[in-house]
Amino acid sequence: MMKMVKVADVKPAGGWRLRVRFSDGSEGVHDFAGLVAEGGEMIEPLKDQEFFARVHVEYGVPTWPNGFDVDAIALHMDMEAAGEFGETAPAE
Repeated sequence: MMKMVKVADVKPAGGWRLRVRFSDGSEGVHDFAGLVAEGGEMIEPLKDQEFFARVHVEYGVPTWPNGFDVDAIALHMDMEAAGEFGETAPAE
């Protein structure tokens, strides 16, 4: 069953990782390195870690200044499947 969730908060966690908190209270760290490696016109700016760290929540999804965003429900399902909820970011 698909959960209807939104991202409530997102914070950079070093590299291409983000600490993500969802509207259902689940929270964890997700590594977006694979996504960034895919490339593409909208993803290319995310390869700059300073730009990547400018992520914010807009309409319940992680969004970057160039308008690129990530679907909250798909992200929640990916993080749940990977066992990422409850994880903390390793010390830098």
